[in-house]
Amino acid sequence: MPLKKGSSDKTVSSNIKTEMHAYEKTGTLGNNSHPANKKAAQKQAVAIALTKAGKSRKQTGTRAKTNKARAK
Repeated sequence: MPLKKGSSDKTVSSNIKTEMHAYEKTGTLGNNSHPANKKAAQKQAVAIALTKAGKSRKQTGTRAKTNKARAK
């Protein structure tokens, strides 16, 4: 099943769940990536879902807002 479009928390969570289900079923994530264990797969699923949403894992929360304000 393809990932959903959107950047809401609900959509990102749904995409992570979809990726993890695919990993458990086939042992692969994304474009044929084979994580070593379930924890690595979970981190990679989060990265894939956030990339699809146009968000960055490191640029979330209040710190990201202050960095954007300083950049202007």
